[in-house]
Amino acid sequence: MKPIHIITLIAFLASLCSIVCGLILDVDYSQKLVGFGVLGLFLVVFPLFSYYRWKGKDVKDYMLTKENLDKMRENQKKNNH
Repeated sequence: MKPIHIITLIAFLASLCSIVCGLILDVDYSQKLVGFGVLGLFLVVFPLFSYYRWKGKDVKDYMLTKENLDKMRENQKKNNH
């Protein structure tokens, strides 16, 4: 596994563990555990995962430009006939 996979997996498991512990345990700081788990997901795990998945890809392929809309219309015409 690549290091970014391992880091993302560890951060995901830590966030998930924090959320579950916050929901199960009856301690004074259980709401903080849930909050830190959610923050970890959105501020650490999601950006790492997004970076890994988008690395090396061209953003223009996923934007709705005139050229891409024309390609979609041509493909739709081919599929209908």
